[in-house]
Amino acid sequence: MAHKRIRHRSPIIIPEFVDMSEQVRLPGKLPSPVDGTLRQYALRVPEAIDECSGIIVFGRKIKSLVFSTDLAIIKNINADAVFAVYPFTPQPIIAESLLMAADIPVFVGVGGGLTQGRRVVNLAMFAEMQGALGVVVNSPTSGLVLNRISRAIDIPVVVTVTEKDTDFRRRLDDGTAIFNVAAAADTPDIIKAIKDKYPDVPVIATGGPTEESIRETILAGANAITYTPPSSAELFKDTMARYRKGLPHE
Repeated sequence: MAHKRIRHRSPIIIPEFVDMSEQVRLPGKLPSPVDGTLRQYALRVPEAIDECSGIIVFGRKIKSLVFSTDLAIIKNINADAVFAVYPFTPQPIIAESLLMAADIPVFVGVGGGLTQGRRVVNLAMFAEMQGALGVVVNSPTSGLVLNRISRAIDIPVVVTVTEKDTDFRRRLDDGTAIFNVAAAADTPDIIKAIKDKYPDVPVIATGGPTEESIRETILAGANAITYTPPSSAELFKDTMARYRKGLPHE
C-alpha cells in the first residue's frame, strides 16, 4: 500500500509592527547656506520679514516682496516676489521686461490713479497673459473698474489702501483678493482695522525702514511685507568711493 508523503509547512511568521515614530529624528536646523564668490554680495531682505505668516498664491508662499522695477536689484535680492508699481502710466513692455528677467513671481501695477477706466481692465488682462502672478491697483480705483477687473482675469487683484475710512467690505465685494496697506504711520492701525473684521483676508503692507517697524507691522496683522531696497546709485556710492582711493571691492 502506497504511503502518502506528508509535507510539513513552515509556520507563517507575522512580523510585529514597529513604531518608528519615536526613532525618526529630523534635523533640527538648516544646513550651511550656499553662496557663490560673486553672488555673495547680493541684497538680502530684512530678517524680521521671516516672522510673518506669508500669503499663499496658487500654492506658493510669499513673505517678502521687493518694491522695485530695477532689473539689477530684482536679479540680486532674495525676496519671494516683485511688487512692480511705478509712478507712470503702466506699459506692457515694462511688465514684459520684468517678467522675462525675474526668476521670482511678479505682481504688476496696472493703474487706478493716473490711469483709469477701461485701460486699467485691459492692462490687467494683458498682465495675466504675460504671466503676472497678480495685478495691483491704486487706492483711487473705482468700484466699477475693480469689479470689471476681477471678472476679467483669473489672478488675484491687489488693492492698495491709503486711508483709515476705506470701506473694506465694499472693496471685497467689488473683487479685492488681497489688501496692500501703504499708509505711512497709519499702516499698523489700518491693518488692525482690516484684521478685526476680516481675519482671513490676506494683507500685504509696507514695513518701514527698520527691523522694529517691520515687526510692528507684522504684529498688527500683516501677512507679507513689501521692502524698498536702496537704489543702485546708493549701493554704488560706497563702492566708487573705494575705487577712487585705489581700494578693492569690499
